[in-house]
Amino acid sequence: MQELPIINTVPETAKVKKPNWLRVKLPTGENYKHVRGLVDTHKLHTICESGNCPNMGECWGEGTATFMILGNVCTRSCGFCAVATGRPEAVDWDEPQRVAEAIYLMQVKHAVVTSVDRDELKDGGSIIWYNTIKAIKALNPETTLETLVPDFKGQQENIQRIVEAAPEVVSHNIETVERLTRQVRIQAKYRRSMDVLKVLKEGGMRTKSGIMLGLGETKEEVLQTMKDLRNSGVDVVTIGQYLQPTRKHLPVIRFVHPDEFAEYREAGYEMGFDYVESGPLVRSSYHSDKHVIPGYGISTWKLQKAMV
Repeated sequence: MQELPIINTVPETAKVKKPNWLRVKLPTGENYKHVRGLVDTHKLHTICESGNCPNMGECWGEGTATFMILGNVCTRSCGFCAVATGRPEAVDWDEPQRVAEAIYLMQVKHAVVTSVDRDELKDGGSIIWYNTIKAIKALNPETTLETLVPDFKGQQENIQRIVEAAPEVVSHNIETVERLTRQVRIQAKYRRSMDVLKVLKEGGMRTKSGIMLGLGETKEEVLQTMKDLRNSGVDVVTIGQYLQPTRKHLPVIRFVHPDEFAEYREAGYEMGFDYVESGPLVRSSYHSDKHVIPGYGISTWKLQKAMV
């Protein structure tokens, strides 16, 4: 397994102090134990654990988790991501059924599935993706499904498999502004990701993307990224604070105040996004059950505006 290089190391005295609004709940309760047991019993991976998500205690406490398929070792080495980088193990063709069974036992109304990048595979992992979506839908016909997919190197055939499987929401994160993409998403391309989102939208999918703040971007760059996403037909956008998972990852340049997140939420609805989730602890799958409902976010925003 490859160790990530130390990137942009900042002296301890220069590090930005974490503000009070980023405090999170510790994982406790019976629901948390239930989800923990299912994940262990079915030998499943979750991005909640692999990505060091700050909301794991809250989400698992509510009986939900974001499953990560195709293993827990990624072929890419993004500067922000806590998932291990290296040579993945062989594809586990039984994994789709195990994920479907775990979701059935959890009895959740809305499920979220993501994956590592598998650039060494000719299909980019898209066949396992297709099988997983179909298995979940067959065993859980009343459960809505969001899939957070990689870019599949922009290969149309692999993207089309996701369209054919027809999850309720397809998400692909742009993660950062165009200027910082090469530094933050080392093997990814900003325009390629935008094209992937456009192809998914043209295929009839409800699309979604996420942006992290605090990596050195400007307000103007964030707004431009939001405009680019909207021009690619994206329906839902999530905007959250980047948190450095280890000292080997990119440092936090600044902690964005909740008021600024509120400004981006307002700007997003003005741009025409159907749903905007914007706040310090927001992650791609945070409150994602609401993102599946067309018109829910913008209707709520219009109602709030009318009450002011």
